[in-house]
Amino acid sequence: MRVSRFLVISLLSVLSLVGLAIPASAATGKYVALGDSYSSGLGAGSYGSSGSCKRSANAYPQLWANTHAPSAFSFVACSGARTGDVLANQIGAVTSDTALVTISIGGNDAGFASVMTDCNTGSDSYCVQRNQQAQAYARNELPPKLDQVYSQIRSRAPSARVLVVGYPHIYKLNGSCWVGLSETKRAAINQSSDVLAQVIAGRSAAAGFTFVDGRPAFAGHEICASGTRWINSVSWPIEESYHPNVAGQNGGYYAAVRAVTG
Repeated sequence: MRVSRFLVISLLSVLSLVGLAIPASAATGKYVALGDSYSSGLGAGSYGSSGSCKRSANAYPQLWANTHAPSAFSFVACSGARTGDVLANQIGAVTSDTALVTISIGGNDAGFASVMTDCNTGSDSYCVQRNQQAQAYARNELPPKLDQVYSQIRSRAPSARVLVVGYPHIYKLNGSCWVGLSETKRAAINQSSDVLAQVIAGRSAAAGFTFVDGRPAFAGHEICASGTRWINSVSWPIEESYHPNVAGQNGGYYAAVRAVTG
C-alpha cells in the first residue's frame, strides 16, 4: 500500500513538472475574434461599453475565452462589419503570436440585412427576387473579398489555427409557426444561407482554414422549430432580430467551436 501511494505521488510530480497534468484549455495561446454581428453577439445582450459594435458577454468568443484562458484575447468583431471593415479596423489585432482566430463575415457584404427587411415588408415574389440578388452577389462578388481577408489573416499569423464560422438557417421549414413570413419567403431565406455556406466553405478550404457550419450547429433550434429557439424572430431592439440569442451563442456557436478546438 505504501509503495503504491509512493508511486502515485511520484508519477503526479513528474506529470506536473512536464506540464502534462495541466488541461490543454488552460495553456492556449493568443485568441483573436474577428467578424460581424454573429460573432460580436448582437441579439444576446450584455454589450458592456462596446457601443455600436454590440460585443456581448454571452457571445461565443467570450465564452471560449472564459473557459480556455488564452494567453491574450482580442475581441474585435463588430456588428455591421463587412470584409472591408475587417481589413480596415480589425485585422491589426492579428499578430504573429496569434494561436487561434475565429471569424464570421460575408453576410453584410451580400446585403442580407436589407433582404430580411424587404422580405418582411414586401411580397413573396419580391422576397424571392431580393434573395436571388444577394445569392448572385455571394457567388460572384464575395469570393475575392473573402480571399483578401483570409490572406491577411494567414500572412499576419502563419501558425494560427483559423476557424471560419458560418451562418445558420433562420427558419425550420414546415415547422410550428402559424404566423409571420410565408413558407415561400422562409425557403428563399434559407436558400441564401445555403449559398453563403457553400461560398464561404469553399474559400476557407482554399485558404487552408476550418469551416464551422452554422446550419447543423443550430439544427432543431431555428425559428419555427419545435425545440428551444436559438434565433430571435422579429424583436426589440429591431437590430437584434434574426440573430442568435444567449442560448444560440452557447448551445449553437460555442458548442460547435469547442467541438473543433476541444
